[in-house]
Amino acid sequence: MATEQSKYDVVIIGGGHNGLVSAAYLAKAGLSVLVLERQPQTGGAVQTVQAFNGVEAKLSRYSYLLSLFPRQISTDLGLKFESRRRTVASFTPTVRNGQHMALLISNVDEGSTVESFRQLTGNNSEYLAYQRFNRLMETFAQKVWPTLLSPLQSRSEMQSQFKDTDAQEAWNLLIEEPLGIGLERILHDDRVRGLAFTNAKIGVLTHPHDPSLLQNRTYLYHIIGQGTGEWQVVIGGMGSISVALEQAALAAGVHIKTSAAVDAVHLGTESSVSYIQNDQTHTVQAKYILSNVAPSVLSTLLIDNPLPSQIDEGAVFKINMVLKKLPRLKAKGYTPEQAFNGTFHMDEGYEAMNASYQQAMQGLIPDQPPGEMYCQTMTDPSTLSPELRAAGYQTITLFGLDMRAKIFEADNAGTREKVLRSYMKAIDSYLEDDLEDCLALDVDGKPCIEAKTPLDLEAELGLPQGNIFHNNLTWPFTDDTAQVGTWGVETAYPNLFICGSGAARGGCVSGVPGHNAAMKVLECEGLPLNR
Repeated sequence: MATEQSKYDVVIIGGGHNGLVSAAYLAKAGLSVLVLERQPQTGGAVQTVQAFNGVEAKLSRYSYLLSLFPRQISTDLGLKFESRRRTVASFTPTVRNGQHMALLISNVDEGSTVESFRQLTGNNSEYLAYQRFNRLMETFAQKVWPTLLSPLQSRSEMQSQFKDTDAQEAWNLLIEEPLGIGLERILHDDRVRGLAFTNAKIGVLTHPHDPSLLQNRTYLYHIIGQGTGEWQVVIGGMGSISVALEQAALAAGVHIKTSAAVDAVHLGTESSVSYIQNDQTHTVQAKYILSNVAPSVLSTLLIDNPLPSQIDEGAVFKINMVLKKLPRLKAKGYTPEQAFNGTFHMDEGYEAMNASYQQAMQGLIPDQPPGEMYCQTMTDPSTLSPELRAAGYQTITLFGLDMRAKIFEADNAGTREKVLRSYMKAIDSYLEDDLEDCLALDVDGKPCIEAKTPLDLEAELGLPQGNIFHNNLTWPFTDDTAQVGTWGVETAYPNLFICGSGAARGGCVSGVPGHNAAMKVLECEGLPLNR
């Protein structure tokens, strides 16, 4: 067990997954490391919890699926966790000419996917167009994914890798023009366009033709993971990643303090971090300080050394629930097991999401709230007790879009309930069974359902205005010549680095900024880089 010290080589603010990645790398390199986490446990948003009293079902409460965590980090740190492929990639219900239909995309049966496209669109042309679109995305992913654990390239350096016709088209579609232009050129069906575009809206306020290209930057991080963009279920829930990281960090000699809230950082020749634990203030000195909190939060801690920062408003609504049974569907020919095995896309048509964005920008709750649901237990039943598993219980999590933080500011609790009801109504429009009738009950007879607004995420996880990426995502390269060759974690101060999602190439559950901040410290120390 690590011995408590008054001075460390590295102090890390925040024990989320990125902070733990940095800690494990640096301790394995022989540096003394202290992690300070304000919550009673490490992991941040990467948790598995029993959310409902007396119901032995564990949920990934804040983050749901995994794609962006490089296998190289797992290999370097000896991490022991497993992710598993879902047999169904996605299920998208819709109503056309008064008839309930759906689009099912299988991960294991191409024939059923082709037939589902044909039934929805009337021919095979949209399936072929969707395949072409995905090939372009995979071309992009295979070139960009291997660069994330290396120093930043310039735009021109990265672009030089996109030489053939398909690669150039992929580059233009994702980097040079608003995503909506290429997407509308290739795809023609509204639901298929919406299915493709939804990854561009995860947690942020944007639209297909946004001139800022925020939609492009958000989208590309959701399609490059492992060079394929596939999202998988983590066995035992997302918290299995945090547990593995904490074990690796402790084994390497990291000292971790939980319920330790940092309240001030002083930078200088002898930098220090003060924190409050058990109502007492403590101070430790550090040669390097790594920040795993949002840049705007870090700025408030830098008492004498302010850093410029901004808060990019989040737009997310999360619902977690336990069902005693899966509801039946109005769309004929599909079983509940098929529909809920993959990502269930709800009211995420292309035009519907454009309308929901416009309403959100007016400060309204969208009439048709878009969202997507995930059922972990269809792929990994280990998070259910044997009794619940035998009885057919399932856990469902929902990620809602276009629910901006501002609409909750006047009455968070009241608006939370209103939005929750609007989502329940929206889900029910595609079901034969009311979802509320399918909810399990806790020991007090209360339905097993909870909701999280952007303001709840800020209070519980320190995410400014609920922005799940800390701030808006960056390109995987840099347009700043001064940044070329850096790790994207540097600040104006030579011993202060960003190891969390607010770094360049941050966001999502990836461990990438944690790795890169550790590499920066090792580079400063003249130690070998583990990459």
